Amino acid sequence: MYKKLVGCGLASVSLATLVACGGSEDTSQQEGSDEVVNLQWYMIGTPQPDLDKVMAELNEYTEEEIGVNINMTQVDWGDYEERMQIITSSGENYDIAFAAGDTYTLNAQRGAYADITDMLDEEGSELKEVLDPALVEGASIDGRLYGVPANKEVGQQWVFVFNGNLVEKYDLDTENVESLEDLEPLLETVHENEPNVTPLTPIKPILPFDYVIGDETPVAFPFTGDTDTVVNFLETDEAMETYKTMREYYQAGYIPSDAASSNDPYPLNVENWFVRLEQYNPYAELNWEREAGYPVEVQPLHDPVINNDSVTGSLQVISSTSEHPEKAMEFLNLLNTDEYVRNLVNYGIEGEHFERLDDGTIEDQPARVERYSMPTYALGNHFILDLFENEPADKWEAFEEFNESAEPGPILGFHFDPTPVRTEIANISNVSSEFMPAIYTGSVDPEEYLPLATERFEAAGLQTVIDEAQRQYDEWVEEVKE
Repeated sequence: MYKKLVGCGLASVSLATLVACGGSEDTSQQEGSDEVVNLQWYMIGTPQPDLDKVMAELNEYTEEEIGVNINMTQVDWGDYEERMQIITSSGENYDIAFAAGDTYTLNAQRGAYADITDMLDEEGSELKEVLDPALVEGASIDGRLYGVPANKEVGQQWVFVFNGNLVEKYDLDTENVESLEDLEPLLETVHENEPNVTPLTPIKPILPFDYVIGDETPVAFPFTGDTDTVVNFLETDEAMETYKTMREYYQAGYIPSDAASSNDPYPLNVENWFVRLEQYNPYAELNWEREAGYPVEVQPLHDPVINNDSVTGSLQVISSTSEHPEKAMEFLNLLNTDEYVRNLVNYGIEGEHFERLDDGTIEDQPARVERYSMPTYALGNHFILDLFENEPADKWEAFEEFNESAEPGPILGFHFDPTPVRTEIANISNVSSEFMPAIYTGSVDPEEYLPLATERFEAAGLQTVIDEAQRQYDEWVEEVKE
């Protein structure tokens, strides 16, 4: 069906290279020709030994279906963001890449990613039909979309996760825990009876705000009341009361004394903790129990909320340097709508990396664990993934119900452009590093340190940032939201 471009060994083939290799200027760069287009895809995650083998299997299919060859390059977790910034800044030719959060927003605002709004209507029409509309709304910047969000849970819900063995041992009532304050009698029991257990792992307590620049920069919109006005959340009653509770827990010995500086992740499989704070999605407790090796109990702190963080946690972007953006969108459309492609990229080759059982579920093989373990959340649509044999049959239905129950936050779809106040934000970040870990872990008295921190933030230019955020938000409401 398609004639493959060979002989040059490049993932992205330029016009000059094609001419040098004997290609045709008239047909090789045309999206509608019968030539197979090579697409370079950068993906986060530990490079897998069997990646090339799986890509070869994938390319047999994609060549026939849409006339593309995929070359995926994995970049390890700790190196990915820096590597992609170098690639983006250099103007390197690539086609598709994983992006998330502020990196997605900033690079889109700087023109590093292609505007895919119209392509989603055309080459991505099937994909658009399956995407949750909240994902499109939240990931859009000034009304335009620059990445394909992974179709999974759209809401963010924080939950307390309890060590189930300790809950059972001391007959603790976790079902009535609805707030940070409700933890006190449980923490006291564990503290008095389990000297080798940390009652409350170091956490950033939940506050009822939608943050503009992360949860350690005090620029936010309230979830209730006047949701259209930017505030310094450190000056609110909610922040003071929450941090006072954390201070009481710290002084009581429920929180580690080195909490403000500790990097201890408290892995689940080490049973030295009682309660922790985690983000939830349906049946997450089963994954946590599998990792821990013992029971856990989960108690939600609020209903699911759709905010910019929850909808930009995983996207696939098309580079503005791509010579084949429409073909890249065709592939993303296939990845998110074709069950064979989505499962192949995620799980590997059937019969080698996994086996399919009679009931349609799948079973891991050692080869997948050892040679092809991919970051599922980063790859695309979850709702067409096969289930493992020990997963609930209604898993994806539960995700749909979770999404339907989620309410949009006050600034969903508003993405702050920090460029006009970049200097102030850098100064504020220094103040955050100095004050915030000590404040939110209860390591210092909030009645003394919240006013002191606010004074330092204001000296660093906080009000200028708040004013700029308010100006941009008001403009966005007038031009986009309404």
